[in-house]
Amino acid sequence: MSHFVLEYSDNIDAQTLAIQSLFEKLHTAARDSGIFPYKGVRSRGYVCHDYRMADGNPRHMFVHLSVLIGPGRTMEEKEGVAKQFFAILKQHFAKCFDERGVAMSFEMKELEPVLKYNANNIQDHLKGGAA
Repeated sequence: MSHFVLEYSDNIDAQTLAIQSLFEKLHTAARDSGIFPYKGVRSRGYVCHDYRMADGNPRHMFVHLSVLIGPGRTMEEKEGVAKQFFAILKQHFAKCFDERGVAMSFEMKELEPVLKYNANNIQDHLKGGAA
């Protein structure tokens, strides 16, 4: 499993945010890594309306990507995909760094197997039968 959770400031216009495009890139990277079952890849985004950044300049923006993963990968595997996911995030918002103040952050968390439960039949409904 890999779940992408994007939090972002409400001052990012829809064209710049292009959230479905970002999610598609992240899903493709997760699938192509070979270490995440595709049926468990999910993304969701949350816009933040109430925030303050540094000096309060309303043009400053932030994006924070959390990736939740299940257990079973080596540190080398986790580090490799973490770097890849962050590179995708940086590339997606690269032009913003030239135009305004940007705070971008990323974290990957491995969930405890004893405290994680799932029920899933997505594999039965994937296009082309990809699992």
